[in-house]
Amino acid sequence: MTGISRQARQWRVRREFTAAKSAAAVAFGVVAAVVSGDTRGMLLCSAAAVLFGGFAARDLIAPVRLAADTDGVTVVTGLARRERVFWSEVAHIRVARNARYGLRWELLEIETAETLHLFSSHELGTSCIDAADELFRLRAG
Repeated sequence: MTGISRQARQWRVRREFTAAKSAAAVAFGVVAAVVSGDTRGMLLCSAAAVLFGGFAARDLIAPVRLAADTDGVTVVTGLARRERVFWSEVAHIRVARNARYGLRWELLEIETAETLHLFSSHELGTSCIDAADELFRLRAG
């Protein structure tokens, strides 16, 4: 089975984040044009515009980052390639909590024998804990 079909649940990037990334790309592009006399500044702003534009493009090309049903999960890898992982291949599902420099964040980890798929709450559009709970329910049922 390829692509995303027959899914009981899908998690997608929130539109607000895609809009913010697009706006940042445009803003850095404008600043790069304004500071065209300063070569270093123009190069840095141009690089930032391309970077944010790439992130926004990925959000538009593959907005659904994780989908699951009773047979397994479909994850987006790379730019927009979808990989189907059956529940029998999933070794662990866990939420890693991290704190550094006064910031806290969570990552949903889906581990197989050969790969580790990581998803942030921004990519899922919901809390990683809520997504993990739903994955456990689908895996059991």
